[in-house]
Amino acid sequence: MTDPQTFRKKPVTIQAMQLTPENRGQIIKWGAASTQLGRVIPAVQPADDSAQLLIHTLEGTMRAEWGDWIVRGVQGEFYPVKPDIFTVTYEATTDV
Repeated sequence: MTDPQTFRKKPVTIQAMQLTPENRGQIIKWGAASTQLGRVIPAVQPADDSAQLLIHTLEGTMRAEWGDWIVRGVQGEFYPVKPDIFTVTYEATTDV
């Protein structure tokens, strides 16, 4: 058996928007514009009131609530991140 090894997460630049009632439509458009033709649009408004936004991720559909950050990852994938996790994981950058 081998002992655990120590690793550091590589720094990557991502795009993100914090979900608010005012920008839900903008996030849906952002996801649609970033998605290849014929693919499922990553961000959609739910048919019921079970969530503020549904995000189709690589792991399945996730529910995003107001204040969650919607992240577009390094491979173009979308996923929600809770605000407390986002603030300890990411920092603002001027990278484009």
